[in-house]
Amino acid sequence: MLRGEAGCGKSALLDFMLERASGFRVARVVGVESEMELAYAGLHQLCAPMLDRVKELPPPQRDALRVAFGLQEGAAPDRFLIGLAVLTLLAGAAEEQPLACVIDDAQWLDRASVQSLVFVARRLMADPVALIFAVREPSDELTGLPELKVQGLGERDSHLVLASAIRGPLDVQVRDRIVAETRGNPLALLQLPRELTSTELAGGFGLPNMAAVASRVEQSFYRQFQSLPDDTQQLLLTAAAEPIGDVTLLRRAAELQGIGGDAAAPAVAAGLVELGARVRFRHPLVRSAVYQSVSVGDRQAAHRALAEATDLVLDPDRRAWHLARAASEPDEAVADELERSADRARARGGAVAAAAFLERATELTPDRARRGARALAAAQAKLLAGAPDSAQALLAAAELAPLGGIQRAGLERLRAQLSFLLRRGNEAPSLLLNAAEHLKALDTQSARETYLEALGAAIFAGRLSKNGGGVADAAGAARTAPPAPQPARAIDLLLDGLVKRFTEGYEAGVQPLQRALRALSEEECRSQDDTRWLWLGCRIAPDLWDDESWHELATRQLRHARDAGWLTALPIALTYRAGVDVHAGEFASAAELIDEADVIAEATGSPPLMYTSLVLSAWRGQEAQATTLIRASIEDATARGEGRAIALADYATAVLYNGLSRYQDSLAAAQRVCEHDDLGLFGWGLTELVEAAVRSDRPDIGATALRRLEERTRAAGTEWALGIEARSRATLSDGEVADSLYREAVERLTRTRITVHLARAQLLYGEWLRRGNRRVEARQQLYRAHDTFSRAGAEGFAERARRELLATGETLRRRTVETHEELTGQEAQIARLARDDLTNPEIAARLFISPRTVEWHLGKVFAKLDITSRKQLRRALPDSSSAISSA
Repeated sequence: MLRGEAGCGKSALLDFMLERASGFRVARVVGVESEMELAYAGLHQLCAPMLDRVKELPPPQRDALRVAFGLQEGAAPDRFLIGLAVLTLLAGAAEEQPLACVIDDAQWLDRASVQSLVFVARRLMADPVALIFAVREPSDELTGLPELKVQGLGERDSHLVLASAIRGPLDVQVRDRIVAETRGNPLALLQLPRELTSTELAGGFGLPNMAAVASRVEQSFYRQFQSLPDDTQQLLLTAAAEPIGDVTLLRRAAELQGIGGDAAAPAVAAGLVELGARVRFRHPLVRSAVYQSVSVGDRQAAHRALAEATDLVLDPDRRAWHLARAASEPDEAVADELERSADRARARGGAVAAAAFLERATELTPDRARRGARALAAAQAKLLAGAPDSAQALLAAAELAPLGGIQRAGLERLRAQLSFLLRRGNEAPSLLLNAAEHLKALDTQSARETYLEALGAAIFAGRLSKNGGGVADAAGAARTAPPAPQPARAIDLLLDGLVKRFTEGYEAGVQPLQRALRALSEEECRSQDDTRWLWLGCRIAPDLWDDESWHELATRQLRHARDAGWLTALPIALTYRAGVDVHAGEFASAAELIDEADVIAEATGSPPLMYTSLVLSAWRGQEAQATTLIRASIEDATARGEGRAIALADYATAVLYNGLSRYQDSLAAAQRVCEHDDLGLFGWGLTELVEAAVRSDRPDIGATALRRLEERTRAAGTEWALGIEARSRATLSDGEVADSLYREAVERLTRTRITVHLARAQLLYGEWLRRGNRRVEARQQLYRAHDTFSRAGAEGFAERARRELLATGETLRRRTVETHEELTGQEAQIARLARDDLTNPEIAARLFISPRTVEWHLGKVFAKLDITSRKQLRRALPDSSSAISSA
């Protein structure tokens, strides 16, 4: 990234570089200050010469890019999938010839294009592609790119440049002052002397103040502009108002204004502009000087002509924007055009553009009620575009309008959603409940959705909820929701089931929630919005001890997010699926999914999702890592008001210390978990509490926890639930009763996906048998538990099993599979995916890199592992790394 003030020489450096880019294919785009916020306009301009390669992209990427560029109809694509498509497109083009992409005046490029190009820039590694940005001051998106600051010339070079611009005597003091006040800015050194008289240059009398260099240079260009004939001035103004540099469009607009065909000649002769295949100003400051310094009326006239010259069918959005710039007063017809443009921009995935169109439409709407409705729509668009501050301002404007009842309730709902987004929900549940209450008599469907949103926010807030926004409060209020339409949607079944769960008790909610989970599993997902409640299903399923539904919903959510390229939803889907793998004892798979989620979160600028990482590190028995994550999670959750995350951290603590045989610490953590009925965590907490209490010699606490646990497990009635119940009862029993219960627990849990809990049942059974001097039987259970824990990587529980086996007189030998610690994290991730038969393009799509970069990394992997083919990866990287055997 070249960074420097206007006129410092960035564009000249780019030209110098391109002149020497021998053998490179060049793609170039220039940002324009007056450019409309058309989503991906700059990106389209840059990629236009390579669009013949779009058909070679993977289908999700191909469709996303074609929709974004308006080449086909389709649902709004995820902006990060568009970035991935551009990465693949540029990398593919570079296979034939090295590619240099130049983005000049990037500060004026539309935001969607900048985001996509920065996404690409951060992922280029082994590809012969160069992205060079030139910018005055970098936006947040550009911050962090490798940077070269372009500063002013030194004193000697400044003297030489200044001398080249002056044809006469120059007083030394005047020269030194010009050099000092321009700070060596080359364009200022060349341009400003034109404004000084020979007397001023010779003696310095009346030397103007040049503190604001860019402003002075613009003034100089403007004076040149003023010296041109009137027709030439109007032509240059029209060109400045037309950001694409379309010569044909400029000529049509000129004809509409009665400007002659020879009007451009004086401007070309003055060196202010070039008219070739495209209109190109000598410097961006020429364009801004012309555009900003004329009267508002003149600018409006230029935009009016451009709007009339723009084809309504081929480019309706540019036409609408020019009409908006031409409007001098509210105009419903123009506002209506902008509203239609917003719809088209939204369909292309241009959330920022849609918000900009709607915001301008709001300003141009004469009717106060209609203006309020458009302000509300613009606020919603701003929220989706990631501009919450602008959304709040538009909500304030909408609130002043005479809104209807449903619009007023919608405003309340949007404000509550904004609160949840910004502050993570302490206040959001009660705000959403108020909005739902107002929607009840106006819009049944929206009311029910808002009640479910309130329940979801309350579930997140958990023990930190306030202002009547607890889960029980939300469920109580949602009981008054209008009846569900028939046939009921999955969202309706979820709402009704959760209401029963939190108002009438766990048992009452089991069957309704089981029906809701079936509906979620069967409901067709055509858009990202259709999957928005799968996260809740992935919380309800473990609350019902339903491992099959949990696996199905998490897998389905991940599959849809992957196939459709919903990259904003993909990290969540990955971590939920990783949670299933943790309980299945597939820790390596879970870690890979978490790593992938972290890669995407980093690529999309989202914070990493720590939930599953926290639980995984606890199950692994990695105390230092786990406690660090736990402390950070609790601090973060407390600051955000997310009580459920605190419960999850306490659950992870209980698992960690049960594995490390620190039962008092586990007991304290499990008791904290069970202080609040957090969905999906309360039952798990009771399980840890029973074991920790028994081992801490507190059978009274264990017995109380068991009674509460039985109320849930018997109502759920699944093999997982009844297996956990049998295991927990066994720890509080003796003799044949305990033996029978342990056998039942092992038998039931064998029929589930919850492998780690099966292994814990075998561990507890083996420990109990060993204490009863039934060593042979104990060894059988302990070997099985140790093998499962060792293969999974549950070090704490594996060590417990190892100690018990030693106490039976056995000796153990660990597996001695060769390790390859020299692989970097990304190399290991790529190697595992290649081992699992993914192709290079598939790996590239997963990890947001190019296929060539995958190939480059695999070359390094092969060298480090001393192998020569992908087939050998299965031997070099087996699924497990340790084993045991009896001596």
